Amino acid sequence: MQAAPTSPDALPPLVDSHCHLPLLGDDAAGAWAAVERARSAGVGTLLCVAVDFEGLPAVLDFATADPHIHATVGVHPNNHPGVVFTVDEIAARAEHTRVLAIGETGLDYFRSEGDLDWQHARFRNHIRAARELGKPLVIHSRDARADTIKVLNDENADDVGGVMHCFVDDYDTALAAIDLGFLISLSGIVTFRNATELQSVAQRLPLDSLLVETDSPYLAPVPRRGKPNEPAYVCHVAAFLAGLREESLERIHVATTANFHRCFGGEPYRSG
Repeated sequence: MQAAPTSPDALPPLVDSHCHLPLLGDDAAGAWAAVERARSAGVGTLLCVAVDFEGLPAVLDFATADPHIHATVGVHPNNHPGVVFTVDEIAARAEHTRVLAIGETGLDYFRSEGDLDWQHARFRNHIRAARELGKPLVIHSRDARADTIKVLNDENADDVGGVMHCFVDDYDTALAAIDLGFLISLSGIVTFRNATELQSVAQRLPLDSLLVETDSPYLAPVPRRGKPNEPAYVCHVAAFLAGLREESLERIHVATTANFHRCFGGEPYRSG
């Protein structure tokens, strides 16, 4: 189902719409080496996603050093359990010029248990900060599809839109998110042999609703599954998607890149 290999030089640059550069390699030099490998593989733009405030300076270091690495501000729903960060705390950090989006934020019922009112309140505050700043959202949702869509509706998240990162839910949830102005981002999971339901969703959705991502260093796609992931491997996700949808790899590159910039802004990558 994988599309035929194509030289990176023959294709438009690709976007990795979700990665965690500070977690790649043993140090910053190792992460920058991964960025160089991504560029050699034809991946031009990267969205470097924050998961807490403590790690934000490292995220911003990457984004300020490279005009095609962009940052987000947010606290992952599994981090700092019980703590509800205020709208002002989130928005103040997100005013940085290299920050394109708020997140990752959302609901996670897989790793978090018990009374999760704090998680809902934190999610709502992220949405309110995004609306205050006019910046799109990066949504994490795991085993919480109905509640995630409900909160997005309740908080008028369609004012800013964004992306459903590492999407693994069903077709109806995807359509509900798209109706709210959100893109559906596919990670290496879509390449896994047992991901048949997700593959069906990816086949059926309109191409103008799709992004590709690595979520590196996690969830490396086939044929790198089981190894540390990195932005260069988003090419495998794009190639699998092209084969799955019976579309050209060039079309997948062009569409997902255009979708990213339509949602998040930023200047398209130009090599050289």
